[in-house]
Amino acid sequence: MPPKLALSALIRPFVTDRPGETMLVDRGCAVSWGEFDALCLRSASWLRGQGIGPGDRVAVWLVNRVEWLALLFALARVGASMVAVNTRYRAAELEHILQRSGAKMLVLQLNFGKIDFPLVLRDANPACAPALVCVAVVDADASTPDWILGRPAVAFEPDSRPEADVEDGSDPEAVVLMISTSGTTRGPKLAMHTQWRLTLHNQQLARVAGLDAPGASLLAVAPFCGVGGLNPVLGAMAGGAIVHAMDMFDAAAAAHTMQQQGITHVFGLDVMFRGIIDQVPGHDPFPAARRLHYISLNDSASFVPFAQAAAARRIPLLPITYGSSEMQGMFALPRCDRPMQEMVQAPGWPISGASDAVRIRDPDSGAILGPGHSGALEIRSVTGFVGYFDNDEATREAMTPDDYFRTGDIARQFADGSFAYESRQGDSLRLGGFLVSPVEIEEVLKALPGVAEAQVVGVQVEGTYRCAAFIIPAPFGAPAEAKVVAWAAERLAPFKVPVRVWSISEFPVTEGPNGVKIQRGKLREMAQAQLATSA
Repeated sequence: MPPKLALSALIRPFVTDRPGETMLVDRGCAVSWGEFDALCLRSASWLRGQGIGPGDRVAVWLVNRVEWLALLFALARVGASMVAVNTRYRAAELEHILQRSGAKMLVLQLNFGKIDFPLVLRDANPACAPALVCVAVVDADASTPDWILGRPAVAFEPDSRPEADVEDGSDPEAVVLMISTSGTTRGPKLAMHTQWRLTLHNQQLARVAGLDAPGASLLAVAPFCGVGGLNPVLGAMAGGAIVHAMDMFDAAAAAHTMQQQGITHVFGLDVMFRGIIDQVPGHDPFPAARRLHYISLNDSASFVPFAQAAAARRIPLLPITYGSSEMQGMFALPRCDRPMQEMVQAPGWPISGASDAVRIRDPDSGAILGPGHSGALEIRSVTGFVGYFDNDEATREAMTPDDYFRTGDIARQFADGSFAYESRQGDSLRLGGFLVSPVEIEEVLKALPGVAEAQVVGVQVEGTYRCAAFIIPAPFGAPAEAKVVAWAAERLAPFKVPVRVWSISEFPVTEGPNGVKIQRGKLREMAQAQLATSA
């Protein structure tokens, strides 16, 4: 077991040896390692002056900016925890996370033009945050109100006291970060991460992803409030790579920065890379790029042809095999030892190597399955979460007696120790006695002209479990239901053919910490209601 280190260990070597070198570029301004460390120390002093100490929770509702990161390190220094609040949240979600976390302080920015934070606050109920003492405002000015959510508003103004006066109260075992789960089927929970686990994971990420290689640089396109955005940045810090932060994603600006700054690494959603690559014609448009890792929140199979076409242009798009709020954002990545065209479909290995274990369980019998089988994914990780805040019941449900995390996902494991994510466990279908990924059926439906998108869910039909489908038509019109069913029947085993197909204008979605996810549970309810009406 490696030594348990406080979060400050991620940056300490570079603060000591390279204090004047650039660590972060934020809104066009370069921040050196020494300047960032000083900001963290002054922020810690300010937090103490506001009464924040060991065990307290501070909710941070900011877009990507240097203050977000400084607050994380500052809270670690005073022994408190950051509750990361998704910038996409609306009033009800903000109320839930403030109530669930018992946050003592909320830190936010009011004057960010692309998100109407004041509108969300106007609709929020102050009574839903009983533990909240004050609201701290970044970039406060004369227009900042005196009261927000019924609490006094204070300006976030890091102290200018000498850094030597700031005592370090870091505890490697203390919880420093609480990240919301997606909450697509239940209310969001807060996954707790300790300092040493967060530190170790991102040191491992730096090594495996090459963020510690000479000349490495990261374009941070995903929100820091989710592990998919935060882990790459902390991994870059651990490796000494320069981080270029985007406060909000913009495809054209991202493509420009990648070309002008010689960016080597990007971690983001598949839709982000579609936007970026559409901006740049020609072969090898990003000659400095080494690893551009993507994750598909809803439908990874449909992105594979796009990634293969990108590989032909020498754009190194690689999948993020697995990540979650509980197991951290980059739990498993593929090894870059194959031709690029093959890498877009490659399975992955846990980045920590042998210290983590992955297994597959039959969701019906409970038996542990061998290589080559699909089933419920369970993970035991030394860098995983330590439970859900103030929710012992959910923590017990999530863990097996031998300390494996029940991910709620379906995956397939291979003989070499790698594995591949297939679908959410609740989304997988048991059809004709076989475990079937809905993506397999969806891909067939989307190959039919006139079908732009498809989602397949399981339904009960006269006591039998079948599948049904929703499609979003292409602009030139939807094919008739009978044609879609016939198309599927020609290409799929009979038990995989949808019993009904409905056209809708859009799928129901929910906003999670790492992006937008389709609510398959809602689609199942809609399908079952449609069948009941038909009957």
